[in-house]
Amino acid sequence: MLKQMLLIGAAAVSFPALAQTTPPASDPMNPPTTTEPAPMPDTTTPDTTAPAPAPDSSTPPAATEPAQSGAATPTQIAQIVDQEFPTYDGDKNGDLNETEFGAWMKKLRAATDPAADVESAEVKSWIGQAFASADGDKSGGVNKTELTGFLSRGA
Repeated sequence: MLKQMLLIGAAAVSFPALAQTTPPASDPMNPPTTTEPAPMPDTTTPDTTAPAPAPDSSTPPAATEPAQSGAATPTQIAQIVDQEFPTYDGDKNGDLNETEFGAWMKKLRAATDPAADVESAEVKSWIGQAFASADGDKSGGVNKTELTGFLSRGA
């Protein structure tokens, strides 16, 4: 009786495994037929064999820093804005007007998507919408705090 109970228990446990429709991964005669892409290699550890490119003074640091394991943190974004803001604030009034803001966004867009035509109507429309969104107090200018907040939303 005990022997029969053990056989029935073993059969009950093994039948669901036998009812699976996909072949086991170790079967070389039946390779899996999934359409899922292969997993990406782990890029969380930086490649220390290749030297980092020298930063170009005309390119924002966000565009020249090597890709980390994710987006920049709000603290890193604030540091970049503090560093680069004077470069784009042509009239030195502490706010970026739409033209100054647009110049910075074109640089960022070109750095993140080299194939993008930064002079296209689509990019210009995107910059106009980005400026309206970044100008939180609707003063007609974007200050460091507004720009940091705007850029941090995507982080």
